[in-house]
Amino acid sequence: MKTITLAFTGASGLPYGIRLLECLLQSGQRVHLVYTQAAQIVAKQELDFTLPNRPQEAEQMFTERFGKFSGELKVFGIQDWYAPVASGSNPGDAMVVCPCTMGTLGKIAGGISDDLIARAADVMLKEKRTLIVLARCGWRARCGWR
Repeated sequence: MKTITLAFTGASGLPYGIRLLECLLQSGQRVHLVYTQAAQIVAKQELDFTLPNRPQEAEQMFTERFGKFSGELKVFGIQDWYAPVASGSNPGDAMVVCPCTMGTLGKIAGGISDDLIARAADVMLKEKRTLIVLARCGWRARCGWR
């Protein structure tokens, strides 16, 4: 069983993140989930459901939503600095930010660890672990990608 940190930010495309969470849990992975307040707003708009404020309520909601799964789910608050994903002495195997806002991508690139998502990404980079970022950038936007 691998430990995967999964982060949802406020970018559109949250259905991809939710589906990834479901697939990871059904394939028997341990998932540490973190999401922003903006992701809660996007969930309501794109998926017509509410991501709870309390981590324990989110764990219960996803357990009910996905039914029985062989993986493990632990949800952490965005400012939970004592979460294992915030520590380089306990890094996961990989991290996926799906979807990732350009603001979060900028914080990760600039080493600005002002929330748990950016800190966990910083740990992944520092420990030379896999970090996958699915940046949401409109096809007409000029976001620096070439």
